[in-house]
Amino acid sequence: MSGCIFCKIASKVVNADIVYENQHLVVFKDLKPAAPVHLLLIPKKHYSSLQDLEEEDFAIAGRINAAAVRVARDMGFAENGFRLVCNCGWDGGQVVNHLHYHLLAGRELQWPPG
Repeated sequence: MSGCIFCKIASKVVNADIVYENQHLVVFKDLKPAAPVHLLLIPKKHYSSLQDLEEEDFAIAGRINAAAVRVARDMGFAENGFRLVCNCGWDGGQVVNHLHYHLLAGRELQWPPG
């Protein structure tokens, strides 16, 4: 999608502070962090939201989860824990219409969030 900011980041048209990348996804620092560590995990292929995945696309969700664990270990916060969140739709808090997950860490996170 030509106007999608996350597609532009994935294709390197727009710069981001990328901490991990592979052939399927990109992980980069959020510009407005809600925690000391706040990363966004996005597939390189455009999906508007988690709800748009077809059965043949479900593997990307597993790849994103695996990347979250790898990044947490590599960056040294896996042992203390982290939160991985995927917002779906406007009422679910999704602001950018490109499937993405928020990885939050670096402090004790309250439950419920807020």
